[in-house]
Amino acid sequence: MLGVALLLQNGGGACAAPPSSTGHEGKATFYDLAGTQGNCSFDPPADDLYVALGVDQYSEALSCGSYIDVTGPKGKVRVKVFDKCPECTPGWLDLSRTAFKKIASESQGVVPITYKAVPNAATPGPLTITFMEGASQYWWAILIDNHANPIQKVQAKGPGGSWMTAGHEDYNAWLIDRRTGPGPFQVRMTDIYGNVATAKNIKLTPSKRQQTPVRFAGSSGAAADAGAATKSSKSSSSPAKSASPATSASPSDSALPSNSARPSAAGLPSPAKTTAISETPVSPDLALAAAVPTPPPATC
Repeated sequence: MLGVALLLQNGGGACAAPPSSTGHEGKATFYDLAGTQGNCSFDPPADDLYVALGVDQYSEALSCGSYIDVTGPKGKVRVKVFDKCPECTPGWLDLSRTAFKKIASESQGVVPITYKAVPNAATPGPLTITFMEGASQYWWAILIDNHANPIQKVQAKGPGGSWMTAGHEDYNAWLIDRRTGPGPFQVRMTDIYGNVATAKNIKLTPSKRQQTPVRFAGSSGAAADAGAATKSSKSSSSPAKSASPATSASPSDSALPSNSARPSAAGLPSPAKTTAISETPVSPDLALAAAVPTPPPATC
């Protein structure tokens, strides 16, 4: 039923859902990033292994932060969903140049592939929460990273308050567009498999990445009490209210030059550049309840 619900909430299209963990056939191209971030508002991963998905499989940012294994003529690579490819049809994966070279020769441009999503993939670090640039108690907006599994629901509440449900924007911000109070907040996140993670004492400090010791990936069993968060660090600047990153350069399909400009998301400006600041400690107290059911079926 969850797979059906995901299809319906994204318009009912046959492939309006993230890729599933069942193997699929498709094609891969590559592109060079135009700007500093993809449409998911993430900076490129340190290994430069990422993918842009077509509108249906991007699924209004639901796929952001998840991982896909891609196998081509030369080998296999694991990539992070990082960007949106407006012209890509379901099954067309537009890889970073670095990722493409791991599965095929760059000169080939476009190659047949098989691919599948990776539930509970390992992440480069614990779950992080970053208030977007311009966030305030009147425009509550966060970016969540290192969750690996697609996040279906985010809720937050301040001291003495009740849970407020955030909406998910196409550029991957979770927004509560009403007065929330100054915090600090509890943030409760639920992935598409039913895993729930609740972070406490998240401070309303824009553009600082609040790192926690909790991971969605690989979690199982009863609820576990996590210790204090280790640190808060400056993240890359995120879009202000009603803004979204520009999309990347277009893919290198046989009919499309590899470095041509990809159309931007309509009316959406590019994000600001990264500004580094010193790290300051934070201490959110976190709890994780994670019993991982069988991943729901999907058709993409």
